[in-house]
Amino acid sequence: MPHDREDFIGAWVLADWRIEYADGAVTRPFGDTAHGYIVYSGDGTMTASIAQSDRPKFGITNARNAAPEQKAAAFDSYFHYAGPWRIEGDEVVHSVAMSLNPDFSGTEQRRRFEFDGEGGLTLSATEATGSERFRRHILQWRKAV
Repeated sequence: MPHDREDFIGAWVLADWRIEYADGAVTRPFGDTAHGYIVYSGDGTMTASIAQSDRPKFGITNARNAAPEQKAAAFDSYFHYAGPWRIEGDEVVHSVAMSLNPDFSGTEQRRRFEFDGEGGLTLSATEATGSERFRRHILQWRKAV
């Protein structure tokens, strides 16, 4: 069933992020209680943020003064990117303008999309992991109220 831009517009709350492997294994990168948002604006800009729910606080006023280990743990428990978006067939394409991971900037992240008719949106992508092995990211979102 074809969808247009209006179906995406608004804020979505993360319901689940899992990775499925060819051998049947399933992992959840930020655990069972990860939380996040993806927002699609009518002007063609999007932003996505996902975090572990139990991220430790730095306990200081200025995050720049955190210990290197604290900064590394914060980086490893948070995911973000933003930029223009468009629809191409059954994919939504995120043109990454900025990202927590500098290597994401300037890339196009293609996500197959499905709406479930009950306020849910699933985005998925297959990723090569080397040695001709693949894994599939599946992110399920619910429309924010």
